[in-house]
Amino acid sequence: MTGQGDPAEHEWVDDHAGPVVRPYAVTGGRARPVTGTFDLISLVTATRAEVASESGLGPEHVAIVGLCQRIQSVAEIAAHLDLPVGTVRVLLGDLAARSLVQVREPRATPAGLPDDSVFEAVINGLRAL
Repeated sequence: MTGQGDPAEHEWVDDHAGPVVRPYAVTGGRARPVTGTFDLISLVTATRAEVASESGLGPEHVAIVGLCQRIQSVAEIAAHLDLPVGTVRVLLGDLAARSLVQVREPRATPAGLPDDSVFEAVINGLRAL
């Protein structure tokens, strides 16, 4: 039995955080999405207004669809739900596979920007300083 002053008693308790669920529990142990890569600035939009009746969706899935009634970036979704980006990517993969969200990836680098060799030269020059 732990005493009131025992640090082990309070090690996993945080009054402000509420119940703590590990990210792998939210994703069923998966670390990669079933589809897509989902860049931090990819824009996500829900394709339906209501998904609560969909079987196999957790509360986090439903929350993402609710948030994405307005366009949100992957980074914004992670921040709003207070979940790691990797976890959000897995959940977005589930939703995209069911066509419950539409994801617009950022455009490729526009023509006219320097190629990687210019950036490498700049980095090497900075390291030489």
